[in-house]
Amino acid sequence: MMAQNARVKEKTTPAVQQSDPLATPIAAADGEPLGFEAFQAFDRLRAVNLSQVTAGISPGALATAYFDWGFHLASAPGKQMELGVKAVRKWQRLAAWLSSSAMDPNTPPVIAPLPGDRRFTHESWSKTPFNQLAQAFLLQQQWLHSVTHDVPGVTEHSEKVVSFVAKQMLDILSPSNNPFTNPEVLARTVETGGMNFINGWKNLAEDQARIATNRPPVGTEDFVPGQTVAMTPGKVVYRNHLIELIQYAPTTDKVHPEPVLIVPAWIMKYYILDLSPENSLIKWLVGQGHTVFAISWRNPDASDRDLEMDDYRKLGVMAALDAINAIQPDQKVQGVGYCLGGTLLSIAAAAMAGDGDDRLASMTLLAAQVDFTEPGELALFIDPSQLHFLDSMMWNRGYLSADQMAGAFQLLRSNDLIGSRIVREYMMGERAPMFDLMAWNADSTRMPWRMHSEYLRRLYLENELSSGRFTVDGRTVLLQNIRVPIFAVATERDHVAPWESVYKIHQFTDCEVTFALTSGGHNAGIVTPPDHPRRVYRLSTKAHDAPLLSERTWMETNEPVPGSWWLPWQEWLAARSSKPVAPPATGPALDDAPGSYVFQK
Repeated sequence: MMAQNARVKEKTTPAVQQSDPLATPIAAADGEPLGFEAFQAFDRLRAVNLSQVTAGISPGALATAYFDWGFHLASAPGKQMELGVKAVRKWQRLAAWLSSSAMDPNTPPVIAPLPGDRRFTHESWSKTPFNQLAQAFLLQQQWLHSVTHDVPGVTEHSEKVVSFVAKQMLDILSPSNNPFTNPEVLARTVETGGMNFINGWKNLAEDQARIATNRPPVGTEDFVPGQTVAMTPGKVVYRNHLIELIQYAPTTDKVHPEPVLIVPAWIMKYYILDLSPENSLIKWLVGQGHTVFAISWRNPDASDRDLEMDDYRKLGVMAALDAINAIQPDQKVQGVGYCLGGTLLSIAAAAMAGDGDDRLASMTLLAAQVDFTEPGELALFIDPSQLHFLDSMMWNRGYLSADQMAGAFQLLRSNDLIGSRIVREYMMGERAPMFDLMAWNADSTRMPWRMHSEYLRRLYLENELSSGRFTVDGRTVLLQNIRVPIFAVATERDHVAPWESVYKIHQFTDCEVTFALTSGGHNAGIVTPPDHPRRVYRLSTKAHDAPLLSERTWMETNEPVPGSWWLPWQEWLAARSSKPVAPPATGPALDDAPGSYVFQK
């Protein structure tokens, strides 16, 4: 035991400072190396200064995409004629509908909003003249989609960027965003005598003041880890420079011998899986007779700029496994990784398999990708120009800040996260009630420069992991070497890890894979307690030697089942665990859960 504890303590040393991984030494004609680092720093500073004007978006990336699209559209007279014909037809359809609806107000609309677009769902939008404004806008939106798509010769990435930017610009002009053309706002103005705008102005001023003083949104102060969220009893049993390891107190007389290790994403605080007691996955797991350990990541600052991806593997997953083995010697572990934590767990598991390390009994991946050829809407922000821009920003500060990440995610869901909030809180004068998941979302973390730059380039841009080119300690790690059973969970409306991308785990492993597809989004779909009233899931298990179905065929083959995926997952864990025994001893307590790292700002 003492030897194992000593080995764990050796891993607490922070990463050694290293030189810029992107700097390539260049030799002069006479063989003497040139110190080009100063020139590179000059270029980085230029990008940093420009980013303050462009909100972190690379003008080069946008210019490249728009030149690609504009040049090919100008060179395609057939596409131009097609767009002209479509424009005429849409105006004809609108004119015919306007004529019919003038005589019969119950005339069905000519176009319906896209799935998930809730801007025009209120009944007041079905009345003249607001229905006319909505119909004209939706037809214009449909035509703009034709303008930005299927232009011959345009690369897929350029098409997505141009389409995304065009949609953002058009959404600004939506009648729902104008207080004079939004019937809900007009009705509230009449009802309150204009006080809605006064209240809205107060809400806006308060929000801007909180942003200026780096305070979280209104209402988050009611959700404090250890008091209202992250309340599951436990102890911090290990701590190093990067993680605190929490062991949760058993609540059953007997537990499965194989402990569960949860590896959350380091982009946010760990307690997404330990929110309120009624929707805490950790609390529920403990109540099902599992010994649960969870990693709580440190919130890095500028001094941690040189932490690498491999530091997160060594000081994170591997250090946690060593600490668990010190508490429960010779006991295999059920690994669970969420989002980026799942990707990291996959890398660690592949490296362990190559080394003959068999400490994992199984692996569960929650909304986690191992292949990044189809990373969803985040691909809009992943190209060499944008990564250089982002890398320069991180190089200057030593980390990627939470506000920079939040801006990108809000743009991806601008209707839900920006437009609807402007209408509700600033025009209607109403404050949306804060809840635990929203408060957690505001409690974000930073990411070290070197690690995040390496992560984006090696995985997103170059896709080294699934292509068999990812190295750990100078050796290539292969996902095909993983032999433990895998339970992979994807969500239907995931804009971060699309379910089709998560499904690809089947292609890159040679083991039994149980795949679950649940309704909901990247976070809400995972946080689905058994009593959730509206969730459904699809589930199937593929043996390692069984034929692989395509995504569409898999969807058609597996019917949705009402309920939470938590239930079949727990059955899956129990079936791969030994007979329950008395709970193990708790490791040496350094602190009470949720520890200290979760409070770092």
